[in-house]
Amino acid sequence: MSPGAAAGRLTGRAVTDERSLSGTQAEVDLDDGRTVMVKRTDGLEEARAEAAGLRWLAEAGTVRVPTVYGQDGPLLVTDLVARGRPSREAALELGRGLAGLHLAGAPAFGSAPPGGPRQAYIGRAPMRNGEGTDWPAWYAEHRVLPFLRRAVDDGTITLPEAEVIERLCTRLPGLAGPAESPARLHGDLWNGNVLWGADGHAWLIDPAAHGGHRETDLAMLHLFGCPHLDEVLRGYESVAPLADGWADRIGLHQMFPLLVHAVLFGRGYAEQALSTAKAALER
Repeated sequence: MSPGAAAGRLTGRAVTDERSLSGTQAEVDLDDGRTVMVKRTDGLEEARAEAAGLRWLAEAGTVRVPTVYGQDGPLLVTDLVARGRPSREAALELGRGLAGLHLAGAPAFGSAPPGGPRQAYIGRAPMRNGEGTDWPAWYAEHRVLPFLRRAVDDGTITLPEAEVIERLCTRLPGLAGPAESPARLHGDLWNGNVLWGADGHAWLIDPAAHGGHRETDLAMLHLFGCPHLDEVLRGYESVAPLADGWADRIGLHQMFPLLVHAVLFGRGYAEQALSTAKAALER
């Protein structure tokens, strides 16, 4: 099905124009004046996971996400967010909203969004949502080690290097800080998934939503940068203060996205993951 046909069927409106933005995205104009985004994913389950994640984030009522109209096979239809410029006010609001999202919680670490598949995705990489009650053990088993093994199998990380990261996993219980309840995470919160809207607000897109540790979302923002990150953190802590020593734990929470990127994009991220693991072990 074409993007226009999918948009028309799922919104119930006539299509007046369709513009391809890339091989995977198209804008579709509707006869009521709205414009929607149609994204072509790699398959039915990827589209299902993203739709369920967006709905789960919206359900918390604290952050802005595009309305999901539905999916048609691998095609996902959502509202289009008109782009604007980052502002300190929007960043402060985003921090408050992100804290509220995390406080909305999840049944367990690794919980999939309601209606979402256990076999989900982070970017284009498969991510299995197996549940656990203890964050250090769950994080090692379901997030770090699966991608470490894949990176080793691909030849991106050597066996001696893998041993360093495995050693970090065994030390996680002593490094992870105070125990926290499972948070409702965006799960792939790099700057590219934060849209600064023309309406003056920040919007979140493309989640890899699951139950996790709230510091993981914040570590992702630190890893790839975010405009006015100081204001995001100020807003966050005004609603849900972080546990003492959280800044020292950023590297622990970055291991997962670094290994995902090592698998997807190669050796540079593997080296960054290794240096991050060594630094964490030296603390």
